[in-house]
Amino acid sequence: MKSSRFHFYYSSFIIFCLILFLSGCQSTNKEESKDELRAKLIERAKKLELGTVYNAPPGEALSHHTAGFAKIMCSAVFVTGLQPEFAAEHVGYFTSPYAERAKVGKPVVDYEKKSVSITLPNGVIRTAVYTGDQGCVCLTEGVDSLYFKPVKVARNLPDANTTPWPMGDVLGNEPAPSEVDMDKVKQAVNAAFEPADALTAAFVVTYKGKIIGERYADGITKDTPLESWSMGKSVSATLLGTLINKGVYTLDQPAPFPQWQGEGDQRAKIKIMDILHMSSGLFCRAPQDPGYDPSLGYPDHLYLYTGGVNSFEYAASLPQQWLPNTVGRYRNIDPVLTNYLVRLGVEGRGEVYHTYPQRALFDKIGVRSMIMETDPYGNFLTQGYEFASGRDWARLGNLYLQDGVWNGERILPEGFTKFVSTLAPAWIEDGRPIYGGLFWINGDGARPIPKDAYMMLGAGGQSTTIIPSHDLVIVRLGHYKGSKAGGEALDKSYALLMEAIPSTAKWKSIAWNKKSNYLTRHN
Repeated sequence: MKSSRFHFYYSSFIIFCLILFLSGCQSTNKEESKDELRAKLIERAKKLELGTVYNAPPGEALSHHTAGFAKIMCSAVFVTGLQPEFAAEHVGYFTSPYAERAKVGKPVVDYEKKSVSITLPNGVIRTAVYTGDQGCVCLTEGVDSLYFKPVKVARNLPDANTTPWPMGDVLGNEPAPSEVDMDKVKQAVNAAFEPADALTAAFVVTYKGKIIGERYADGITKDTPLESWSMGKSVSATLLGTLINKGVYTLDQPAPFPQWQGEGDQRAKIKIMDILHMSSGLFCRAPQDPGYDPSLGYPDHLYLYTGGVNSFEYAASLPQQWLPNTVGRYRNIDPVLTNYLVRLGVEGRGEVYHTYPQRALFDKIGVRSMIMETDPYGNFLTQGYEFASGRDWARLGNLYLQDGVWNGERILPEGFTKFVSTLAPAWIEDGRPIYGGLFWINGDGARPIPKDAYMMLGAGGQSTTIIPSHDLVIVRLGHYKGSKAGGEALDKSYALLMEAIPSTAKWKSIAWNKKSNYLTRHN
């Protein structure tokens, strides 16, 4: 954990996810302003800390890294269909940096058992197994089986090859909209793949719900489920939204986790909206934290991927670092707890947890490729372990563009899309107008797109961007190693699309009124 190479790769992760896709700053002056902001964030957070004693996750860091490596390789090979050599070099490695991979054996892919095993220097073997519709799951260290029985997930949808878009994949022959410059759209699509180092795998553009631009890398198709990482956090919010729409929860109610109901437990005051705002205040160290100190041990943020534990139980056991709705921090604790709420809500209705996402959401909007992976206990880890095709991410984006309504059916509650795309109060207080309700927001104008844009973002440059003022959804998926070049390519694509497609509405910025808990608009 303390090696300089390890620090370098964690720093790279922070740079890729927070600088390229959030700040976009290149000049020295802007870099200095970011340092000033970081110092202010650290100082403000220190003043608000509750004095909670922190305990790092148990286990050896190298074993955790190797668990992440085995899972990554298993998913790349058995879910996406990549070659092992390509996957080991190019596919998501923030849970297992190159420096850590070099310390362990070469991944052994067993095509018959559909597993990937990696041996540590001390002889410990970490293994991930392909389960089918729950994707790949890394076994707990020293255990050779799962703690749940994988479930077959039926897709109750018509043949995509004979069904019109968006419920299927048949595209119409209508001429392009006259107001759209299709030459610029084509330039934008091609720009997303340049240079080759961007490693862009899929790029899809929809305008008013129709596909107007699309391209895939060699070996990738419209049906290929690709690594998506933290775009899954927005899927978690969406699934919770379906339960809110059914009356199971409300945004302003305290989160009803059984672990928090003891007498005097202050966590019982944390509201569901605080969790969606990444502002629960729970003590979950993450490499992205402004004041991250790697000497304190392996971070909880990664342990919730690699620990091989019951992630829901672990998340619900963490203490408070700050009061809720006071400090905004990008940490896996909140989307994991969101997923926990989904499980409690679904099973509380007497429904099957593992099939609920397909039945309640994906079947309704034409999504066929989504694979949601779990921990060894069968809990969805869609804070980052999910795979879907470019077109399916475009369908999800269009659900939000249509205010949560699809084919006349309200799937998300009225006002939910506004909630997730509205700046979170604690993030505003921190001076970072970039986060909403498990969605990123272009509130600082860092990207060359309007400030009304909000995004599902994932490590390595994965993104689904929703731009209501232009009736646009833009999906970019790529392989992790191409993150830096991919981010630059995406900005070029954004700029070209803004030239190609006129604004369809006068945008008014949205902010959360902390005193009244209502949305307020201003020009």
